[in-house]
Formats: sequence, C-alpha cells, structure tokens
Amino acid sequence: MSNTAIKYDNPIYVLMITVHGLVRGHDLELGRDSDTGGQVTYVIELARALARHPGVRQVDILTRLIEDPGVEKDYAQPVEDIGEGARILRLPCGPRRYIRKELLWPHLDQMVDRCLHLLRQQGRLPDLIHSHYADAGYVGFQLSQLLGIPQVHTGHSLGRDKQNRLLASGRKKSAIERQFNFTRRIAAEEEVLAQASLIVTSTRQEIEEQYGLYLNHDPRRCAVIPPGTDTSRFSPPGRRKIAENIVNMVDRFFTRVGKPIILAICRPDIRKNLHGLIAAYGGHDQLREIANLVIIAGNRDDIRDLEEAQRKVLADLLLDIDKFDLWGQVAIPKRHTPEDVPELYRLAARRRGVFVNPALTEPFGLTLIEAAASGLPFVATEDGGPRDIVANCRNGLLVDPLDPKAIGEALYQALADRHQWRQWARNGVVGVRRHYSWDAHVGKYMRAVGNLLRRGRKHRRRRLAMTLQGGKSPMPLAQRALVTDIDNTLIGHRESVRELTTWLLAHAGSVAFGIATGRPLASAVQVLEKWRIPLPNVLITSVGSEINYGPDLSPDKGWINHIRHLWRREALVEAFADIPGLTLQKAPENQREFKVSYDTDPKKMPSLKQLYQRLRELNLHANLIYSHEAFLDVLPVRVSKGHAIRYLAYKWGLPLRNFLVAGDSGNDAEMLVGDTSAVVVGNHSPELEHLRGLEQVYFARGSHARGILEGLEHYGFNNAIQP
Repeated sequence: MSNTAIKYDNPIYVLMITVHGLVRGHDLELGRDSDTGGQVTYVIELARALARHPGVRQVDILTRLIEDPGVEKDYAQPVEDIGEGARILRLPCGPRRYIRKELLWPHLDQMVDRCLHLLRQQGRLPDLIHSHYADAGYVGFQLSQLLGIPQVHTGHSLGRDKQNRLLASGRKKSAIERQFNFTRRIAAEEEVLAQASLIVTSTRQEIEEQYGLYLNHDPRRCAVIPPGTDTSRFSPPGRRKIAENIVNMVDRFFTRVGKPIILAICRPDIRKNLHGLIAAYGGHDQLREIANLVIIAGNRDDIRDLEEAQRKVLADLLLDIDKFDLWGQVAIPKRHTPEDVPELYRLAARRRGVFVNPALTEPFGLTLIEAAASGLPFVATEDGGPRDIVANCRNGLLVDPLDPKAIGEALYQALADRHQWRQWARNGVVGVRRHYSWDAHVGKYMRAVGNLLRRGRKHRRRRLAMTLQGGKSPMPLAQRALVTDIDNTLIGHRESVRELTTWLLAHAGSVAFGIATGRPLASAVQVLEKWRIPLPNVLITSVGSEINYGPDLSPDKGWINHIRHLWRREALVEAFADIPGLTLQKAPENQREFKVSYDTDPKKMPSLKQLYQRLRELNLHANLIYSHEAFLDVLPVRVSKGHAIRYLAYKWGLPLRNFLVAGDSGNDAEMLVGDTSAVVVGNHSPELEHLRGLEQVYFARGSHARGILEGLEHYGFNNAIQP
C-alpha cells in the first residue's frame, strides 16, 4: 500500500495526550507558570495542522479537567472544539484544583481509566496515540499496551538531561529530586523509550546526546521532525506601526528609549537561566551602553502570590537587577497576552535588537523560530534545538549557557555589526518558511506515521494467527466478557474445548475472553497452547496478583499500582519463616513480586485465624489463600481473582453483570458471587455446593468447557446485547 493510499483512503484518528499545564484553544496563558509554555502551543498548533491534512479524520487532545476558582472556567469544559476535525477532551485526574505536574504522578492511572471509559462511550478507538512529555508518556504507554495501538512520543524535555544541567549549575541532588521528582520521571521515560513505536525529536542532537543518556534508547525508532510555527502570526515589522500599548509596555521602564532591545521571553523557571542573562548583561559595560534588556517572564499580580519556584526565580531576578544597578535599563512587565508576543518580536526587530534564549537546556527552541520568522536574529544556548535552527536559518550565535561572559559578548557582537544583523534577519525569515512551517512538519509526520502503521499491520497479521485480537484490543468496545478458570473448568474435554473455541472466534468482536487462574503467566500460556486455545484478551494469573493482555502479554500497570497498597513482601517472608508446616515452594515461577507461595503440612500448620493474628501483631497486611489442604498463597490485601475481575469491570467500563465467570473449586468462589453472571461447571468440587440456589450462580449439567457453553446459553450471551 502506498503512502498516498494510507493518507487518503484510510484517514486516521489521532489521540494526542498532554496532561499538565493549562490547555485551551484560545488566549493561551503562556508563561503563567512553569507548566504552561511552548509545549501547549506546539500541541494545539500540531493538532490543528494535522486535522487539516486529508489523511487525518480526527485529532483529539486529551488533558486534565480542572475545576478551580483560581483559573478560568474554560479548563472545566469537557469538550472544546479548536477547529474542524480537532478538539480538546478534558477528563478528571487527581484533585479538582490546578496542581503542578510533579504532583500528578500518583493520579495518572486514573487518567488511563477515564480515557478507557471515554473511548467506550464514543465507540471508536484511535489509530495512533501521541504523547507529550513524560507524564503523558506514562499514560500513553498504558493505553498503547492495553489497546494494542502504536504510541508516538515527543519528550519536549528530558529528565536525565535536565537533571545533569541543574547539577552542573550547582543545585543539590536531594533538592532537585524533591522539586522535580526525577526518579519517577526518568523511570517513566525509560519505559516509554523501551516500548514506543516512534520517538519524535526536533533535532539530531536530541537523539544523539539527550536520548543517548537513556538505557532503552534506540535511534532507529527516532525521527527528526522540526516543529513548525504559524507564519501568519509571526512576520517582520515591515512598514506597519507597532501597537502603542506594546511600545508603552516596555518603554516606561527605560531611562533612554529607542535603543536596540535584547528580548527574552520565557517562563519564570530556574532552567531558563535568567540569572545567567542578567549576569551577562550587567557584566558587559559596552552592551549596557548600546542596548536595553526586555524580559517577558510570565504574568503576575504579586510575586508573593506565586508558587514557590516561580517566586524564587523572580525574587532573585530583582535582586540581580539591583546588584548590577540596572534600573532604567531592564524592562520586566507584569502582564502580557499571547497576542502581544508577535508585536514584541516586531518591536525588537524594528529597533535592530536581538532575541536571547540562555536556557540550560532547549530541546525545541520554538521562540527562536518565532523570532526568526519575525526578522529578529538570536543568541541561544548551544544545547538542543538551537543547533539545528542556526544550521538551517544561519541567523544567530550559540553560546554556553553557563558562561555569562560568553553570552554577553555574543549579544554585543550580534548588535554591533549592522551588516551582519541585516543578513541574519533576512536569513531567518527565509529559513523558517523553508524548514519550519506546519505544512512541512505535518508532511514529514504523516510519512513517518504512514510507514509505522503499515509495518504495524503486517506485524499484527503475523502474530495474530492463534489469538482473539483483531489488531487493537477488543476490551474497550466489548459488550460482554467471559472469564474462566483453566484447570478442570476450561480444560479437561477436548471436543468441548473445540466447541468453545469456535464460539469465541465467532463472537470475538463483542465478547472479550479472559482466564483467571492460580497458575503463573508462563504456565498458563503453555497449557493454553497445549490445548490449542486462542490466547485470551486478558489473563489473570498467579491467584489474581497479575493481569496481562494479549497478544503481547502486556502487564496492567494500574493493577500493579493498585495492589501495592500495604504490601511488604520481604517482611512477610521473614514473618512466616519459622512457622511450622510451611515450606517455601522451590519453583522460581511460583514466587512472584506480589505472591509468596508455600507447600503446607496441614497437621503442623496453624489455622488461618492464627496466621492472621500473627500478621496483626507484626502490623503486616496480606490476603491468605489456602487450597487443596496443600498450598498457601500470601497475597496483597487487594488481590484475588474476584478483586481482579471487579477491577477490570471498573477499568473498562463494563458492568459486572456483563461478565460471565466460570469455575469448579473453592478457589473460584469469590469471583462467582456478587453481581457477575456465574456458572459452576458440572464436574465441580463439593466445596461450591453452598452457592447453589443463589440467583446469579448457575450450576451447569455439562462438565468442563461444555458447562461453560451451557452457561453462555443460559445467560443469553448468544444474543446481541441492546445498547
């Protein structure tokens, strides 16, 4: 299939994810805080540009729904159209109030679950998931694994590189860990790098040096697709008059107006290195003589009302201005709007000024592209995106952001040579049109994505021969689910297994198939293959302590985080070490992260009541599963087959009554009771007789898989379900 066919005959649905910050389609509050910056602009403009492409059917941006009197009501709107074929979808995630991104990590599993419910409601799955930044990368990774949909990821900035830069600037490791939660972030980035189908970067340097710091980095899965800019907004001043309010915004600060302007636009963030900029300007007498400095660092009413990190940056900025006695030479306006930004670039260009970006790290350099499109040369950090922008546009200088003298000298050089300035200004305008338009970006993006989806289709066709998956996971769109124990329930009679397999294949689009077993994952897969049973859509194994999804056996990270509650594995092993009648099972596959398994001697072993008493005395918490008077499994308090099924019902938005669960022994009792539609196969053990007579428990006459088929008929699973 050609790229043209992919683009036009099969238009795709792209789900973009950007979790943090304030995201809306108009009046972007860029610089309001450290989380609302260039990434928001990039995501909004990319979504609109993609939606205009004939190969794209729909683009949705998934972000947080925020109900906070401190922010505008726009961010509490569940759906916002931002152009034809493009919209923002907001879902609750964590507290209702607006919080900084470093505090969102404990709540991201909720975003995954809410997204699954949303996809079920709309009855349509995306063809592609594109995540932005590490937090969205975590959400996108879970959705990709759960749904079988390729993940594209854009890092925007990377934890390891940022951590190294902050350490090099003199910050203590413990302090930056408390502020930025790098351990959690870097772990998520490593996970995304290991699994994502495509990593989008803005520069080759980002691939080689920044991603090169990661263990799971694979440059073969990276593509350089430089960001675009809206050239209808950013253009040279020409003969047009600069808006009077913009001129007044900056000139009211200056003793001598009309001098060239050194313009910086960034968030009040320590990584933006405003301290280094003031040191560069204040320490260069000739530079101070020929130019004024304008710093647009977010919006504020009172510095004391800002969050701690921003408050410190701005307070230090004022102290540095005072240290170098720069009053009358530096403008630091308190407020600006997105509409003011293009005019600020044009004002600086009209006065033959220069844009400066001294950030410690700059993976994108979006402001540099905007400045270049406005005919404004720049001086920027030598890290990341600026390298490629200078190579393409030839309109400025790169400097070491940790060397204030070098920054000052580069700024002076850019301003002092008027011939060079004019050449740089022309080069920038031409270079942006050639290399950094959104049409160019989307063209490269769609070629990369087309190749990715084409390879993915071929790969799925090869691996799906013995599975029920049709490419994407059926879980979010399934109307019902069948979950059964394996031993003595699903298997035991080959002819009835073949009949059930035929039924499952015939209903694969509407009925999800799962198993719930005490076996470990590898053993469960092995026995299913032996009996020629298609790989289930979901596998609950190790007595409910693990949930994985076929065909890739992807683990459910949300379940892992859920059952970790109160689990202290090593302490439990130590507590049970000297108890008579308990012997740790030797087979390594029986000892799992969330399961400790023992062989038992019923004559010597204390009662379960006594074991629970011992746990209480030691302030330990566990669920004890005793089976066949021979085995004891020690599990987290939230673990059991029944809990796992109820978790799946919540996660996938499928009512419990739409789950048919099948079992044969006391180990299955918990998942057979409650609101599920339960079937007890005819060859069941006597320990399930106490369930007979319960409304939602059907005792089949047929044994093994034939009993399951009988239960499917009894509960009407052969009939189409009404919406």
